[in-house]
Amino acid sequence: MKSYKFEIFTSSLEKNIREGIYKPGHKLPSVRELKDKYRLSTNSVQNGYEYLIIQGLVESVPKSGYYVNRQFGKSYEPVKTNRSPIIRDAFFENSLASITSLRKGRKLSEFNVAAPGDLLIPQKLLLRTMQQVVREQGANLLRYYPSNGLPDLKDAIARRAAGYQTLLNPDELLVTDGALQALYIALASVCTAGDVVAVESPCVFSILEVIRVLHLKVIEIPIDRDNGFDVDFLRKACAKNKVSAVLLTPNFHNPTGILLTDEKKKAVLSVAQDYEIAVIENDIYGDLNFNGIRPTTIKSFDDSGLVMTYSSYAKTLAPGIRLGWLSPGKFIQKTEQIKFSLGSTVSPIYQETVNRLLSASSYERHLKAFRKQLAENAALTLDLLYDNFPEGTSITVPAGGYSIWIKMPEATNMDYFYAQCEKIGIRFTPGYTFSFSDTFSNYFRVVFADAYTPKRIEAIKQAGQLSR
Repeated sequence: MKSYKFEIFTSSLEKNIREGIYKPGHKLPSVRELKDKYRLSTNSVQNGYEYLIIQGLVESVPKSGYYVNRQFGKSYEPVKTNRSPIIRDAFFENSLASITSLRKGRKLSEFNVAAPGDLLIPQKLLLRTMQQVVREQGANLLRYYPSNGLPDLKDAIARRAAGYQTLLNPDELLVTDGALQALYIALASVCTAGDVVAVESPCVFSILEVIRVLHLKVIEIPIDRDNGFDVDFLRKACAKNKVSAVLLTPNFHNPTGILLTDEKKKAVLSVAQDYEIAVIENDIYGDLNFNGIRPTTIKSFDDSGLVMTYSSYAKTLAPGIRLGWLSPGKFIQKTEQIKFSLGSTVSPIYQETVNRLLSASSYERHLKAFRKQLAENAALTLDLLYDNFPEGTSITVPAGGYSIWIKMPEATNMDYFYAQCEKIGIRFTPGYTFSFSDTFSNYFRVVFADAYTPKRIEAIKQAGQLSR
């Protein structure tokens, strides 16, 4: 892993701060002192202090110097209350717990969170780029940015999309606070409460929850492990029902990892055009192909304006980068209004950081290494599943993305399986979270987007033994 010159002094300062040797408010050595002591350039010392500021350990006082952050290590007494317990949605809570990380000091072997793990996130690249952005933009980052997003960023997104035959108009792009906000805007622009939407089945819980919040009705379109999205089923559904939108993930569907052929993508678009239905295309995994070239989108075949495509950088860079985008087609006017009502500005530092990465070669270099690692992880995970799970287990082999969809033999007691896995610290995503029905009660998802350690390998082996 790459090291930086400033680490020669930041590691010592960080240790002294965390161990309480330097207390909050303690004045730290000046740039000149550190420069002379460690024979560093002024720029290296300033970069080191900026790193410590980002870590929340240090604060800068203009014309005075650098101090240990006065808020570091503070704890607060909880506010006492006599309020009654809040009644929560049990299904929502259970499903949310199944797809999120408990952290717990990383004691669990988590295969349930659809996000890149800490060891696969390009931490150095992101922190270094953020430091450059903070240094160059300064106070500009504290102001409102354009409601629809930074123009330079939208240009960069459109230029990159052209590389996989998808033409996006930068002036029509909306920069959003992640992919789910983009989905919410797209659905809300073409649907009202009670409308019917067609969704792929299985479908991830987060998408189903947005549909539920908007009070929409659904028709679940089966995903076939051999052929993908069932277009014939969609056509029949549209013939019998007034469908307002069809929502699908054609490139490396979550949880199956299936990639639709261009013929299938065109067939979906044909149905939508025949019935004047909006297509909401989720392309957040499109950059994560294991082999071959980056696949096209349904948007690339559309000349009607019916296709709304959205994506984000949470799946390819880091889950904390809350930045996505939506290309709304002919629904631009309504989507702009909804976007504004949800908050006019996405984080300026995220916009500037992603723009810098896309405008250089940094993002493509990261993707190349990331895709290679994901492909290796997928192969290892498949081997572990084939070798350790019982006969009769059905496994869908992904073409990209970072999840594998597994069906257990019918006789398997899934509640017992999950309970036993939890006892020994293994977590998967239960199939029941992928539908409003009980269609997938014997399924579960494995996410392989984290580095494999001996402990994680052993965890899958143990899970296989528990399922027998």
